[in-house]
Amino acid sequence: MKNILIFGAGRSSKYLIEYIVEHARLYNWKIRIADLQLDEKRSTLEVEYAVLNVRDEFARDAEVKIADLVISMLPARFHKLVAQSCLKFSKNLLTASYETNELKAFEEEVNEKGLFFLNECGLDPGLDHMSAMKMIDEIKSSGNEMLSFESFTGGLVAPESDNNPWNYKFSWNPRNVVLAGQGGPAQFIQNGKIKYIPYNRLFRRTEMIDLGKYGMFEGYANRDSLKYLDRYSLQGIPTIFRGTLRRPGFSKAWNVFVQLGATDDSYVMEGTENMTYREFINSFLPYHPSDSVELKLFHYLNIPQDSEIVYKLKWLGIFENTPIGLKRATPAQVLEHILKQKWQLRSEDKDMIVMWHKFIFRNKHTGQTLKKTSSLVVTGENSDDTAMALTVGLPLAVAAKLVLTDQLKLKGMFIPNRKEIYEPILDELENYGITFYESEVVEEETSVCY
Repeated sequence: MKNILIFGAGRSSKYLIEYIVEHARLYNWKIRIADLQLDEKRSTLEVEYAVLNVRDEFARDAEVKIADLVISMLPARFHKLVAQSCLKFSKNLLTASYETNELKAFEEEVNEKGLFFLNECGLDPGLDHMSAMKMIDEIKSSGNEMLSFESFTGGLVAPESDNNPWNYKFSWNPRNVVLAGQGGPAQFIQNGKIKYIPYNRLFRRTEMIDLGKYGMFEGYANRDSLKYLDRYSLQGIPTIFRGTLRRPGFSKAWNVFVQLGATDDSYVMEGTENMTYREFINSFLPYHPSDSVELKLFHYLNIPQDSEIVYKLKWLGIFENTPIGLKRATPAQVLEHILKQKWQLRSEDKDMIVMWHKFIFRNKHTGQTLKKTSSLVVTGENSDDTAMALTVGLPLAVAAKLVLTDQLKLKGMFIPNRKEIYEPILDELENYGITFYESEVVEEETSVCY
């Protein structure tokens, strides 16, 4: 019997836990979940629960020591603690989060001990790596020359549940949505030139993408596309760009909060517990003895009063005298609180995951320039059974099965950009409706402007 230890039983863990429970019956696995509190809805005779704080080193070590495989679904900041215990007791570790510098610092010790650490095996990061590398490997295997790679992912609301002017609802951590794009300029390569977009301009430079029956989307740049040159073996490619998808019009409206400073998380505002939404917005605007908050905002940011942006802002209720009620909050925390009142999924709401890759390459034999696209759309069932939880949890669950059944025998620290990792995972995910659709056409020649 092999013991599986899962840290974290939050919303994104649902499908991972269900998959492992289902396969535990076949492979005689024992499952133990460690979390801050017991989830009665998921408590079954097939799963043991340990209520613990991951910061408690003694309790954490005691759980890791008896495990054969450790999976961390905790927030990324806690992976370092889990990794330390895994190294202490020589245990393999899987996560769905970005491979941080803190985790990368353990790589030498992971190699020395012959362990397998797999990070970034969720949705984005995760399915983006796997689906992109599948296409890149196929294109390059014939000796074709890669000219351009673009990739976009979005966690959105499904059309049948889309009933607000922002065309958006939270399907993952709201805090990450509010802070998206911060921490440095977006950087990418376009026609051989490195380009930078500072945070204050990020949401004004978007690309329109037509996904046929699913409609139009807009994409804004992710923070760092350059690191994928090495990860995807695309050194020397003239264009590489990764971004996030939203519905058209979202980014221009969101830019209002960026320009105001309402997404800033670097300082605490005074008196937020006694402040209203209207006073929060007014605190960023110039003083005027007679102009209303609305008028000052429209003048300050040069927004026409009949703009769709105005409708979006008013719908959020930011000009109303609704009490905030948060003590010692940052602007970003206040904004997150306001958005949670409007952007939460209702119980019957469905979310939607959209991923889209575009590859442009020159055929080695014909000299033709071709374009291949790969797209994924997954719709959730309701606010509990979300597409986000499915696409984050299942890739990691399948990876766990591959390790536990000795089908994946790599040693070292990896992300799922290697064929022996991504191929069996993508193959099995098709059984769960996670299928990429590909197309190829001749690319029309265009003039180069940069």
